[in-house]
Amino acid sequence: MSVFSSYVPSAPIAPAGLTTRILHDARQHFEHGAVHAPIHPSIAFGYDRAEDLVAVFQGEKPGYRYSRQGNPTATALEQKITQLEQGVGSVSFATGMAAVAAVFQAFLQKGDHVIASQFLFGNTHSQFLTLQKQGVELSFVDPTDVAAVAAAWRPETRFVFVETIANPRTQIPDLSAIGALCQKNGTLLIVDNTLTSPALFVPKNVGAAFSINSLTKYLSGHGAILGGVVTDTGAFDWREWPHWVSRFAPSMTKAPIQTWGTAQIRAKSLRDFGATLSASAAHQILLGMETLELRLIRITANAAALAAALAKDSRVAAVYHPSIVTHPQHQRAAALFAQAPSISNDVLPYGGLLSFELRDHKPLTYLNRLTLPIISTHLGDTRTLVIPVAQTIYHEMGAAERAKMGIAEGLIRVSVGIENSQDLTADFMAALDAK
Repeated sequence: MSVFSSYVPSAPIAPAGLTTRILHDARQHFEHGAVHAPIHPSIAFGYDRAEDLVAVFQGEKPGYRYSRQGNPTATALEQKITQLEQGVGSVSFATGMAAVAAVFQAFLQKGDHVIASQFLFGNTHSQFLTLQKQGVELSFVDPTDVAAVAAAWRPETRFVFVETIANPRTQIPDLSAIGALCQKNGTLLIVDNTLTSPALFVPKNVGAAFSINSLTKYLSGHGAILGGVVTDTGAFDWREWPHWVSRFAPSMTKAPIQTWGTAQIRAKSLRDFGATLSASAAHQILLGMETLELRLIRITANAAALAAALAKDSRVAAVYHPSIVTHPQHQRAAALFAQAPSISNDVLPYGGLLSFELRDHKPLTYLNRLTLPIISTHLGDTRTLVIPVAQTIYHEMGAAERAKMGIAEGLIRVSVGIENSQDLTADFMAALDAK
C-alpha cells in the first residue's frame, strides 16, 4: 500500500458480534472467493506505466512500492485491526517491540519530553532509557493517579505512554482522566493495548491517539508467530503536531489529514528501520484472530477462578489480578474493559494475566512442582505459562528499580491459558501442598 493510502472500512455486517466481524468482514474482497486472505509473498510490484509508479511514490495514488513498506496480506491484517480498534489506519511490524519503537522513531526528537508509566513492561522501559541517551527527556510516574501525570507535565511534553494493564503487577491507569488531560493539552496519549486487546478495550474511547498491540500475544493467541501493530485512532488532529519531517511534509499533505500519523510511521519507521511483518506471518495472525473471543471466554474465566483460589490460601501472601475485589483498580477494570456491545458477556473484564507471592518466598521450588503450566516467558498463549519475574524478565533492571515497580523478589507471573479450569486450579493447589 502507498505510504499515504487510507483505510476505508467495509460496510458493517449483521449481526455485528466480534467473532462474526473477524470471520466475515472484507471476505468479499479476497481474490477468487478465497475464504482466507491470500498470501502475497512478492517483494516487488510492477506497473504498466512509469507515471503510475511515480504517482504511488509521490502519494498521489494508492499502490504498493516494495514489501519492506507493506504487502497485500499485511494490509488485510491491518484493515482488520483498524476496524477492531475503530481507527483510521494501522501499520504492522515484525514484533510488538518494533511497533513500540516505531512510534518513538517517527515522532520524537531531541529535547522532547515523555511521561510514561513507572510500571512499564521491562523491554519497553529499556527502550525509553535508550531514548533518554538520545536526548529525549523522561518522567516515570504512577499512572493510576492522573494527578501524578498532571504534575509531570511540561510545555515540551509530546507523549503520555501507558499500558492498559501493567505486566506483571496488573496496575490499571486512570485511562479516562489521562485521556481527557492529553486532549486538553494537545498531547498524544499512546496506549499499549496488548494485555486487553481490542476485544476487551478500545483506547479510542478514552481519547488515545495511538493503540499498540503485540500481535504475538492474545490476537494471534497460539505462541507461534511474532508481530506488532500501531493503530491511529483518529482522535488527534495532526495539523497540531509541532514538528514534521520537513522533506516529508509537502507530499504528505496531499493525503487526508487523518492519514498523516500512519504515513509518518510507515515512512520513518517501517521504511527506514525495516522491521517488516512478512506476508506469511500476517496470514497466520489472521487465522489466530478468528478464535480471539472464544479463547478470551475461557482464559478470563480461568484467570478469575485461579486468582480466587490462590487468594483464599493462607500460604499465598498476595495475589494481583483485577478480579480480586481488594485490587486497587477492581472497579476501574469493570468499568473500562469488556464493555463493547459486540463482545460476549462471558468474557470477564479482568484479563488473563495474574501474579502472586508465596509466604515462604521460594518461587523456583514452587514452579518446579507444577505439572500443567509451562515454565516459560511469553503471555497470551493457549497454554498456561509461568515465570519467576525478578530472576528473569526483570533481572537486568536491578533490585532498586524492581522495588519502584512493586516487583517482589518472590513474584510469580501467570499467563493463564485455555486448559480446563478445574485441572489448572488443582495443579496450582497441589504444588502448594507438595513437600
